[in-house]
Amino acid sequence: MSERPGVWVEGRWLPGGGEAFSSLDPSTGEEAWSGRAASAQDVDRAVTAARRAFPAWSRRPLEERAEILRAFAARLRDAGDGLAAAISREVGKPPWEARAEVGLMAAKVEVSIDAHRHRCADIPGGAAVTRFRPHGVVAILGPFNYPGHLPNGHLVPALLAGNTAVLKQSELAPSVAEEVVAAWAAAGLPPGVLGVCQGGRATGAALAAHPGIDGLFLTGSVRTGLALRRLLAERPQTILALEMGGNNPLVVHDVRDLRAAAYVTVLSAYPTAGQRCSAARRLIVTEGAGGDAFLDELVAMIGRISVGPPGTVPEPFMGPVITSEAAAALLRTQENLLQRGARALVALRRLAPGTGLVTPALLDVTAVPDRADEEIFGPLLQLVRVPDPDAAIEEANRTAFGLSAGLLSDDAGLWRRFWVEARAGVVNWNRPLTGASSRAAFGGVGLSGNHRPGAYLAADYCSYPVASMEAPRVEIPAETPPGLAP
Repeated sequence: MSERPGVWVEGRWLPGGGEAFSSLDPSTGEEAWSGRAASAQDVDRAVTAARRAFPAWSRRPLEERAEILRAFAARLRDAGDGLAAAISREVGKPPWEARAEVGLMAAKVEVSIDAHRHRCADIPGGAAVTRFRPHGVVAILGPFNYPGHLPNGHLVPALLAGNTAVLKQSELAPSVAEEVVAAWAAAGLPPGVLGVCQGGRATGAALAAHPGIDGLFLTGSVRTGLALRRLLAERPQTILALEMGGNNPLVVHDVRDLRAAAYVTVLSAYPTAGQRCSAARRLIVTEGAGGDAFLDELVAMIGRISVGPPGTVPEPFMGPVITSEAAAALLRTQENLLQRGARALVALRRLAPGTGLVTPALLDVTAVPDRADEEIFGPLLQLVRVPDPDAAIEEANRTAFGLSAGLLSDDAGLWRRFWVEARAGVVNWNRPLTGASSRAAFGGVGLSGNHRPGAYLAADYCSYPVASMEAPRVEIPAETPPGLAP
């Protein structure tokens, strides 16, 4: 495979000056992309170019920026097959899921325009008015699980607000960034407004530490998020928006339709091979949930989940986890839990050596002492049995994370209580945890975020308010303070 350029700056691709790296197809282990990472000098060049482009872009009328965003969305709708194919090849999503991701990216444009109109409209206040300004140059660090949609969720509202941006794509999905850049270029985005720096940890660290950025937006691990918070501790002028995943609970209690409950549980835990930050990690089942009948339905439904590479016919429900190493780590986690007292209702198995193809798992960890509060990023759902709703809510909140939580129950009173008491930024009732509306907020508390929710509310961290007291001319008021003779 020929070496690919690693830096998009001022409207053209250039070779990266950093270390060589490659991405692998997780379904086969074969190389999908090969090139050199952006060096610290490349990062500086991209940030400098974005800074030069900022004045003209930010002064461009909002509607003109919006029209370029709409052209980008149209490009995705009309010619998004290449992007969907890149997503499938690099992160293993089945075609149905890759196409859905491209659709989410296109839909983000109108949602962002509407959100900006509502969240960033001028606010009159008598003699005062509040207006909103873009920050300047924002850096975006993207994840692998939604390599198009999640960076796009930061980028679209940021550009709409008048910011320029530099993206560090996940090193596991660099060709996805190439397809995204092609769509922006076709839409007429001016050179310099968007820069892309391909690479791994060193590239991301250089971008995050660059003194020329005014904002830093991450979707990624808690370890990375905490490191960024420490890095920017003495730079309060740099806005930081973090979304860092979760150890998400799904509570099941008092459900009549056990088959439907099993279906929603599957959709909460296993799409994207369990690699969604909002996915259910802990299934908390009360004695009033239908007992073993519910679990029998769930185990049977898990057994019907088809797993395979993206090219499998008919299409599978679930593709691989991101790497062969990730699959091996999941197997080690399962073995550790089994040795500590867990019971496998459905065991995770590797389907093909050297790939990320694994089967979904359900482990009963009720008897495991001192269960770790961690995000197991894959299709390994942990079952915890509890006696009643009180214990269920207590168990749900036994985490330092707080992204999503869900309740499957016919008891509306319990739902009202659960909404109040569940510590999470997304709290769903009788809907999959992986279901989130682009017209609502998306973000968490605790180790899941820093109170900068995305989705519809991304508009809030992409600009800042400026208050003004205004008058058309200077004049002395009719009433003046005592002791002052004007």
